[in-house]
Amino acid sequence: MFDKSQLLKGTLEGCILQIVSAETTYGYEIVVRLAETGFDGVREGTVYPLLMRLEKKGLLFAEFRPSPLGPSRKYFSLTPEGEQTLKEFYDAWAEISAAVAKVQNGGGSQ
Repeated sequence: MFDKSQLLKGTLEGCILQIVSAETTYGYEIVVRLAETGFDGVREGTVYPLLMRLEKKGLLFAEFRPSPLGPSRKYFSLTPEGEQTLKEFYDAWAEISAAVAKVQNGGGSQ
């Protein structure tokens, strides 16, 4: 059986950067946005460690803001390094998805 967890890991990092590039947001909202776009099996336990890793890498900036519903929320925004990494992600995605499509369609040298 195919284990898609490794395939998802890098893909989710790029998707998280894209979501945050559109607007400053917090962890649970990112989980909701991912679910709305087809990543419905992705839970907070997957997203929060990715957010922390992206923050430690300097790709996200985090700040606590008051919440109307309880304790402060940690909001994330993209850093300049995060913007560059997002561009690199899409460049790599285009190359890899084109190569996979060629293989899938029986292309390549024959």
